[in-house]
Amino acid sequence: MRLRALLPRLPGIRLRSALAAGAVVAVAAVAAGAVLLVTVRGILLDNATGTASGRVDQVVAALRAGSGPALSAALTPGEPGRTMVQVVDGAGRVVAASPGAGSRPMSGLRPPPGKPGRETARLPGREAARPAEETTRLRSGRHSSFRVLAAGVETRDGRYTVLVAQSLETLEEATRAIVAALLLGMPVLAVVVGVATFVFVGRTLRPVEAMTRRAATITATNLDARLPVPDSGDEIAALAATMNTMLDRIEAASAVQRRFVADASHELRSPLATIHANADLLTGAELDEPAERSATRIRRESTRLARLVDDLLLLARVDDAALRPRREEVDLDDLVYAARDRLAEDRPDLRVDGRVTPVRVMGDADQLHRVLRNLVDNAMRHARSRITVSLGASGGRAEIVVGNDGPAIGPEDQERIFDRFVRLDDSRSRQDGGTGLGLSIARDIAALHGGTLTVDDLPDGVAFRLRLPTPTDGSGLSSQS
Repeated sequence: MRLRALLPRLPGIRLRSALAAGAVVAVAAVAAGAVLLVTVRGILLDNATGTASGRVDQVVAALRAGSGPALSAALTPGEPGRTMVQVVDGAGRVVAASPGAGSRPMSGLRPPPGKPGRETARLPGREAARPAEETTRLRSGRHSSFRVLAAGVETRDGRYTVLVAQSLETLEEATRAIVAALLLGMPVLAVVVGVATFVFVGRTLRPVEAMTRRAATITATNLDARLPVPDSGDEIAALAATMNTMLDRIEAASAVQRRFVADASHELRSPLATIHANADLLTGAELDEPAERSATRIRRESTRLARLVDDLLLLARVDDAALRPRREEVDLDDLVYAARDRLAEDRPDLRVDGRVTPVRVMGDADQLHRVLRNLVDNAMRHARSRITVSLGASGGRAEIVVGNDGPAIGPEDQERIFDRFVRLDDSRSRQDGGTGLGLSIARDIAALHGGTLTVDDLPDGVAFRLRLPTPTDGSGLSSQS
């Protein structure tokens, strides 16, 4: 059951790997985008500063030379609205300006001659790039952000301040393009990487899924099965080979254990037969009361021990796949009537209910008789006043129901009771001769006949249901009269 539980986890591993890969790519893309954004903004800002600085030098040179034509040329921008120039006198009045620069000073910067100053100015409603510096609000067409450089110059006519504002539109466009690329491209990239990881991890885990499916089918009855080893030669192949080696060791240990049980059971049969025969002789002899009780106890315990040895031998044959049922016609109703007669003889205090419908199957009569005997013995040990033994057929399957009005079996124990040496009431089972193997043997024989053995809770007890195939299911194992 634990191995089968791994099957639904494999897609979860694929999904977690895909999500992790997508998240890593997203984080890396954001980090790379941030580095790119800072680098591009720095380069474009330096370019704007260089362009503005060159225009400042031109205007300063024209003012110092006192050349009107040179000043007019310096005040004429290459592209209107992108570069604006103002010349401010000592009183703060704009005495010369390029077209569109306005009549009010663009900035309050007034550096002394030889000490240039700079700032970044934006339109109203936008934060300044450098909040600690003075922000000048500019309006120039579609341009909103400018790099402002100021330089003081001393001329014959007095001291002036040259203000040059260079548009940062290219920087803003580049910033918007990078951010848009991150916002649009990063999810796409993360999804593509996630899907690719999901597919590739799925292909990588395909051998693991095959190994898990095979491992889920390996039980105590087919320990010779092995996991498929992929030809990849990687860690998965090494895992499969290691698990196959482990299965080799488990199979060898199980074989040794089964041989020990079989050999020990065979060796115990002869002394048990001798003990039982002598107990019969002592029981028939005229003994005093204490000796007679001891002889009776010896006979009862030897019978119980002989039954346990027979059960162990049968289980050893089942584990070795040496127990193969005969295929012959079996009248299940005859077996049921025989079980009811034995029940009436052994426990006349119990009421026996149940309807019997004649049903014939193909199987081993001795083994099916043993299943029914084990179920009836179990019912006798736990019944209070009533036992149900019924036989019918429906849906292409014969069904034998053996129920009793004894204690109910909890849901957590309804599968455990079919395990070997499990007894829910240990003291009562030992007193009445139970070995804890009867239900396990019954289920194994039912499986060998292509049938099932289950337990159901009743309002006043439990019922064991033995279902065997009939010809309507196409198995060829049974026939119904």
